[in-house]
Amino acid sequence: MEVVKAAANLGLEGQRKVALAAAQNSYSYGQLLTSAWQISSILKAGHFSSATEGQSTEDGHVEKTKEAISESKNTFDGTSNLDKARIGIIAKPSAEFVAGMWATWINGAVAVPLALSYPQAELLHVMNDAGVSVVMGTEEYRELLKDIAQKCSAEFYILPSVPSLLLTNDRSEIRGAEDDSSGNLYKHILGEVEKLAPVEGDKPALIVYTSGTTGKPKGVVHTHNGLGAQVKMLAEAWGYSPTDQFLHCLPLHHVHGLFNALFAPLYAGAAVDFMPKFSVRGVWQRWRESYPTAASKAENAITVFTGVPTMYVRLLQGYDVMDSDSQKAAASAAHQLRLMMCGSSALPYPVMEQWERITGHRLLERYGMTEFGMALSNPLNGLRKGGTVGKPLPGVQVKILAEDANNSSHSEGELCIKSPSMFKEYWQKPQVTKESFEDEGYFKTGDSVKIDEDGCFVIMGRTSVDILKVGGYKLSALEIEAVLLEHPDISECAVLGLPDKDYGEVICAVTVPDAESKARAAAESKPVISLQELQNWAKEKIAPYKIPEHLHVWDSLPRNAMGKVNKKELKKLLLNV
Repeated sequence: MEVVKAAANLGLEGQRKVALAAAQNSYSYGQLLTSAWQISSILKAGHFSSATEGQSTEDGHVEKTKEAISESKNTFDGTSNLDKARIGIIAKPSAEFVAGMWATWINGAVAVPLALSYPQAELLHVMNDAGVSVVMGTEEYRELLKDIAQKCSAEFYILPSVPSLLLTNDRSEIRGAEDDSSGNLYKHILGEVEKLAPVEGDKPALIVYTSGTTGKPKGVVHTHNGLGAQVKMLAEAWGYSPTDQFLHCLPLHHVHGLFNALFAPLYAGAAVDFMPKFSVRGVWQRWRESYPTAASKAENAITVFTGVPTMYVRLLQGYDVMDSDSQKAAASAAHQLRLMMCGSSALPYPVMEQWERITGHRLLERYGMTEFGMALSNPLNGLRKGGTVGKPLPGVQVKILAEDANNSSHSEGELCIKSPSMFKEYWQKPQVTKESFEDEGYFKTGDSVKIDEDGCFVIMGRTSVDILKVGGYKLSALEIEAVLLEHPDISECAVLGLPDKDYGEVICAVTVPDAESKARAAAESKPVISLQELQNWAKEKIAPYKIPEHLHVWDSLPRNAMGKVNKKELKKLLLNV
């Protein structure tokens, strides 16, 4: 609700500022609020599957007449709460997605973002598990919405298009008349949101499902208070401001894409430029359009980019195949962004070094989870220490549970977190929720960490899949992966432990060769790399007990929507080989 409140509180001039850009169109904060208000009135009235009939102009936009605005106001003069009803939202990154999310919150309902990448069986699982009663989406998904709504005994609603804007020469404000030139509607929305805020505070606002890399996906319930705490925390820690323009190419059913790259920027009054799907060429092109030369900057220039390690790897690969002039222009443009961040999985140090060498940016690494958003971060200003995720963000408390109860150093063990943005519960899993917290109320993350000499946190990996127990040694798969990625023939890799009757586990590496090495090996009719070659090379890099005993060379690794390697699936594949 804090995001909606912040938008409604911008004032009439602020409402005219561009909030979103998508598919060559731009949308103001005022247009998002007006559309959200209209959708909320339709939801409240229960006009679902045929809600948009008779309301569209010839270009597909919902009419915003004075009568419609008046009707919206009157609808909410009485009881305005759908009281925790779960509403599913399925749409590409768009103004309609944001308007639908805001409308859900205005009604006191709970938003459940649904992944576009999900097969229908998984969509149905999430909808049934969350008890979704209404599912909303854009026109292009009408048949899917109708089908899944019928199978889940839910209603469906086609989100009306948010009208795009004509911009002034500086692309920052709307040119022409406003639908609510007096600002009365925005004042009314703000008044209603402020009345709801104290009531809604600890009520559910959002259910985000975990990625399921270490178990069956669980619905993580976030409250309005928790969301508000997170967006404030991130905006302050990373210096988000109304002058920022974010390039967004992340999924909207994970906290990285939702909290870091959408809610927090909108809370800060920034603009978000949606790229529906990550594209190496598209990202480099957008940066070059933003900064055509070292001395020039477009009015809508991108200032902040946040991505996952796989994106940076792909961007580096794209850079490598550019001609020298294009490389100079691309590197110069990237250098001029204010901030570049990375997260959702471990950033290999060689990737960080190469990125800094080319662009001048030392990527800001941070750490978070679906359950609490972001909790640890390298600093915006000051030394960003490679291989670490920095220190706790303001308001976050940290505790380390040593595996050995007699170990009193508290510098290595399972990371536990307390945060004002902590989730309320796992949906309909009270026992699992209870077991996820230790006696003093800290959430047990399941991630093993250590604290280095500077007080920075180093993520060793998931206790369940990244901590290997080999012949009495406890090893970090992430540490071994970082070393293997230094090999000139290896582009990607994953390390995991396979069962062994003598050692408990043995180290197995699955690697993906870089394109040039693969082509050269094919031309010479030999393997890209053998286990013996890898072991000989690794002897100079890591301790003998950390060297892989098994090697598989594959074309790709199984990854989830956030680019994180699905080691649970990978282990199944290897055990079936």
